[in-house]
Amino acid sequence: MEQFERATLDAYFHRIATTFQPADRPASFLVTHLLPERPSFVQAVGTQTHLRAVLPKPKSITACARREVEQATQCDALSREMFADPEAALDYIESRAAGESVVLLDVGGYFAPTLDALCDGFSGHIVGVVEDTENGHKRYAEREKLPCPVVSVARSPLKEPEDFLVGQSVVFSAEALMRSRGDILHGRPALVIGFGKLGSSISRLLHAKGVQVTIYDIDPVRRTQALSQGFTVARDRDAALNGAGLVLCATGTVSLQGEDFPRLRNGAYVATVTSSEDELDLDALPAVYRRTPAGDHVTRYQTTGHYFYLLNGGNAVNFLHGASVGPFIYLVQAEILAGVRKLTRGDLAHGMHGVDAADRALIAGTWLNYFNR
Repeated sequence: MEQFERATLDAYFHRIATTFQPADRPASFLVTHLLPERPSFVQAVGTQTHLRAVLPKPKSITACARREVEQATQCDALSREMFADPEAALDYIESRAAGESVVLLDVGGYFAPTLDALCDGFSGHIVGVVEDTENGHKRYAEREKLPCPVVSVARSPLKEPEDFLVGQSVVFSAEALMRSRGDILHGRPALVIGFGKLGSSISRLLHAKGVQVTIYDIDPVRRTQALSQGFTVARDRDAALNGAGLVLCATGTVSLQGEDFPRLRNGAYVATVTSSEDELDLDALPAVYRRTPAGDHVTRYQTTGHYFYLLNGGNAVNFLHGASVGPFIYLVQAEILAGVRKLTRGDLAHGMHGVDAADRALIAGTWLNYFNR
């Protein structure tokens, strides 16, 4: 990032943090991707809240971004297991913010499994959660009862540009890895599992590149949407897996179980839009498969008479190339800051909420002033 670009970004986030400064500044824990542009957002969170720790998503950490963040803020290791154990989760929050009012800033529902324990047992007060992703939104929304408010930006209109561009970056990275091995997209039928915001974006770009695309989704509404957009919709999932030369997993839940991998056609490539722990049940893959490197970030899985390729170890393939969506990501990050202020007002019922439309309009107007020049 050029110096003037960083200065613009810092000025934008300073304006946003000032605009949405809570009356009472809470403590916070921030789960985030530590990509090169992210320190500006982290700094804004630190301006708006007492940031007690940054928890970088383990598969998307850029060394330079981490070094910069660590100059001002504690960075702790993050894993699903860390917040699956109520006692361990509570001990961790206590160790960093005992007795304080705390906002949890989440990406992917990490706090969801132990949220009850945190709300009930913490010596301070869990004000609420701000969730960024659709996968995380589902983790909170599927609970019968929430012990605190959750503000989700996952389905905001301001996130639509990001979702579209993330889908484009997934296709770019998958194609780049295939080309590194001398393979190309053309002539290789693709199966997209999941026709949500990311899956539909991926499908449209593949189609525009002349790739034959088949969709599989468990939701009949999404299947009709895919058909209306001209895509083939798989009736037989196993046959679709067997016929695809490229499988792109975009569900946010487990797309491929262990028994699915032997159904892949020989030489198929598999890529995902999220972490392997969310999208692929690699631990259940039959033990007869041997794993060998087949190029940078390409792993060949082989057994007698069958082989396939896994891109980036099953983690989000687009993070290999920065996962860049340009300045549009700053819209969503600003909405997260607006969500913090909404939580701290103290008038939200326990349950799912969104940022106010007036706040989204204010964010969009501010963003246009800085980035539509």
